[in-house]
Amino acid sequence: MNHRIAGAVAVFGAALLLTACGSADPAPAPSADAEQFKQVAQDPAGEITVWADATRVPVVEAYQKAHPEAKIKLVTYSGNANGATDLQTKVQLFDRTGSGWPDVAFSTTTADTAWAAFGAKPYAAPVDKVIDQSVLSGFSPGALDPCKVGENVYCVRNDLAQVVLWYNKKLLDEFGYQVPTTWEEYQTLGEKVATEHPGYLVGTAGDPWMPEIYLWASQCPASTVTEGKNVTVDLKNEKCTRAVSMIDTLIKAGSMSKSSVFDAGFIKDKAAKLLMAPGPSWYGQVLFNATFKIPKGEIAAAAPLKYAADSETFTGNVGGGVWYISSHSKNLKTAADLVSWVTTSDEAQGNAGTYPAFQSAATLWLSNQQATGYFAQDIAPAFTTAAKQVWPGWSATQYSHESIYASTVVPALNQGQTITSTLDAWQTAIKNKAATLGYKVS
Repeated sequence: MNHRIAGAVAVFGAALLLTACGSADPAPAPSADAEQFKQVAQDPAGEITVWADATRVPVVEAYQKAHPEAKIKLVTYSGNANGATDLQTKVQLFDRTGSGWPDVAFSTTTADTAWAAFGAKPYAAPVDKVIDQSVLSGFSPGALDPCKVGENVYCVRNDLAQVVLWYNKKLLDEFGYQVPTTWEEYQTLGEKVATEHPGYLVGTAGDPWMPEIYLWASQCPASTVTEGKNVTVDLKNEKCTRAVSMIDTLIKAGSMSKSSVFDAGFIKDKAAKLLMAPGPSWYGQVLFNATFKIPKGEIAAAAPLKYAADSETFTGNVGGGVWYISSHSKNLKTAADLVSWVTTSDEAQGNAGTYPAFQSAATLWLSNQQATGYFAQDIAPAFTTAAKQVWPGWSATQYSHESIYASTVVPALNQGQTITSTLDAWQTAIKNKAATLGYKVS
């Protein structure tokens, strides 16, 4: 490993604290225009700076090992996890000083594209101008959609977090229940579980990402962006209220928890009684295996649920990181090669912790998951089906749905209110946040 890899890791944390205290919400910016993208003077042999979260550090180190000629300075940062705005805050500082931008940056959220691709000189370079189309065409259908602004692509997707229906096959078989295929069957089963097996659960509503699981799958227009910064926010739409009504019904029945799956009390007392839960693909290893420590051979995944009235099945997405290449980079060749390698190669993605966005890597990844012997049956059919069914009408925005839900709805739930009773306040919170960021809300 290049000795530069270790540099700046310790120093960066302290420097970040000095600049992260202000708001990272930018003023409204002009639209992105990839046709105006002009490379700065290039130095193909020069050093590139890469910012990555701790989870991605090993894969960058693996690239360095496979490409010893590349000069890389690796900086570890938050990855903008849990609603952090570290990358945006620092980029704004670099925009003012005229230097310091990382050549490559990883972010845990596709929402960063909503600011990274805008401005007189946007931070993100249009990757379809620097990475060959033959590479980009290998990603799962729709995987790069959150990276698109207009006709161009401004980031490369690392992994997907498509929502499937997780269930405990051992418990389901023991209780004599069938895996539901529609949301109506899911609600009916949830009410039945509450009566026949009190204490057992079919889902949770206290997770910040609840909207991405239930409302996204229901095609709820909670934030549909069109033509730059025009956004539709309509939580009273029938496709929102049907999901909310179902959740309220199951909470009242007792088979939907108001906690988060990562609450200490839930892990201790409820994890073993989670009969099923719609959730992202990373729930398998991250939640059921590493956190809940459910034994091998019990957990399985089914394809996303469908509303009976709908002609198509859609699902949501909870996460999935992205890689940006800086428009300011003096070594776009190495930056593009690194981003291509860490997102598409079998070495980088075959044994990653989450489902790869690149199709051939995802095939290998699923095979390796099956080889672990952890799951009760092959998860590949559910995962590959769900990867193609993420509803495209839920737009990446500069504001976080998770933080708004956590601050507006979760406290009301904990006070005994229904989600339905919060719809007005919830919608107002979304609209107000969107407006402060320059969105035109309808």
